[in-house]
Amino acid sequence: MIGLRPLIGHEDARRALARAADRGDLPGSLLIYGPPGIGRQRLGLWLAQRLLCAAPRDPEPCGQCQACRAAIRLEHPDLHWFFPLPRPKSGTRAEKLGDALEEARAAELASRRQDPYRPHVPGEAVGIYLAQIQVLRQYALARPAAGSHKVFLIGDAEYLVPQEASPEAANALLKLLEEPPPATTLILTATSPDSLLPTVRSRLLPVRLRPLPDSVVERFLVDEVGADPGVARAVARLANGSIGMALGFLPSSDGAGPLESLRRQARAWLEAAVSSSPRDRYAAAHRLAPTGARGSFADALGFLSLWVRDLTAFAAGAETALFNADAARAIAAISRRCPAAGRGGAIALAHIDEAIRMGRTNVNPQLTLAWLLARVHDALVRGR
Repeated sequence: MIGLRPLIGHEDARRALARAADRGDLPGSLLIYGPPGIGRQRLGLWLAQRLLCAAPRDPEPCGQCQACRAAIRLEHPDLHWFFPLPRPKSGTRAEKLGDALEEARAAELASRRQDPYRPHVPGEAVGIYLAQIQVLRQYALARPAAGSHKVFLIGDAEYLVPQEASPEAANALLKLLEEPPPATTLILTATSPDSLLPTVRSRLLPVRLRPLPDSVVERFLVDEVGADPGVARAVARLANGSIGMALGFLPSSDGAGPLESLRRQARAWLEAAVSSSPRDRYAAAHRLAPTGARGSFADALGFLSLWVRDLTAFAAGAETALFNADAARAIAAISRRCPAAGRGGAIALAHIDEAIRMGRTNVNPQLTLAWLLARVHDALVRGR
């Protein structure tokens, strides 16, 4: 089958959204939020299919009508899915930027039809640009092409904020979010409401998604992806209720999965940070590519944050709360070099959050990492 696979979990949210739609109480602008990879955009696509379905059931779309089949194939003319994209080459003229981004979006949609279980692979910086929102507004102001309703899904809407032109893109949405055209539903997804501009957030009804049980993630990996049960169990523990994260942790034919590679890199950074020799920190920063995959750098910093949280939990005697439970012995060994982990953990985490924000801009990753590792050292070793 080419197209979307079934939505896993979130039954309570599905029932609530379906009932609101059936009563005519569903707002025109919604925000689906929750941790990465737990199915925020997939739920948004499910809701779009439900709204476009000719004969919806309670609470599911029928899955058989022409509208459902087109939505599942991501080919329905009244379902428009926007998401962050790399900015086209610098040679693209401003008046052609919208066309170039639409070509990139069409290519990405074709790829997602063919491989809907493709794991997230961190890569180059992406954004949702003003030109994309201008295209979205054109579609929104037009009449439905095939039915009586139009649905727009903006995935990872926090990328309206940190990238070039994104404040303009977010502001361009405001009028549309406040007063959607008749028979139009706008669905945004994000990790949290706070990641959006307040002016955008205030115009959206929030729908929170919680992580899936580990057993659900494990069963998905075995039944849908064909993972070895033992590997699926270990990966589900790391995924923290996120199918998207689990797919990124699965081993590939080339070795570790992309997220597992980043987790290992982040552990190496932590080892360098707590070393007594500044030379180890400089060497770790020097090994990092000075340019390139800024998205990968930010994701690796996210895993560094998890390692530091584990150190803080270990210092507090909460060994059972470790995210990296498979590395409990390594965390214990590292903690012996971090006498201030208990009181300095929060300071280190604040520095990592700042580095993540910096890493999404045009700063040099090597310099950012060198600065960060020195600050993490001071926080965990010296408590300052």
